[in-house]
Amino acid sequence: MTELTDITTLLLSRIRDVADYPEPGVMFKDITPLLADPAAFTALTDALAEIAGGTGATKIVGLEARGFILGAPVAVRAGVGFIPVRKAGKLPGATLSQAYDLEYGSAEIEVHAEDLTAGDRVLVIDDVLATGGTAEASLQLIRRAGAEVAGLAVLMELGFLGGRARLEPSLAGAPLESLLTI
Repeated sequence: MTELTDITTLLLSRIRDVADYPEPGVMFKDITPLLADPAAFTALTDALAEIAGGTGATKIVGLEARGFILGAPVAVRAGVGFIPVRKAGKLPGATLSQAYDLEYGSAEIEVHAEDLTAGDRVLVIDDVLATGGTAEASLQLIRRAGAEVAGLAVLMELGFLGGRARLEPSLAGAPLESLLTI
């Protein structure tokens, strides 16, 4: 339990609050100080790689853009492949896409069609779980590609936004691991 408390304290100490960003009334959680601290970034990578190992993941999906920063070193540490899920129109070649609703409008994410196969167990990694829209779309995309969802892991969950409840049906019993809940 002390180890968990230590990493929680370390991670929280390296996340900076930025008031009124990107709009008035929003308290933005800035992880750039955490990324700049090699000890904190290593601890985060190790914790997420441990989750990946526990899920039996064969691939890590990182969600654009901070999920790339977190997911790629986790994949290397866990000894599995890394797959970027990008905003529509950013990947060359054949892609699978998934549209999803935002608070005001909609968006679309894509993955290379050949990067995920029926034998893959995929752990999705991102920095923040907020309302869960992008994460839910990524789970749908992974299944459409024929792969199995091994779970979702995030640095922090903004519990007051209800993302966990939204994702429960899409996770279909796969774990949702959050290192910090705010």
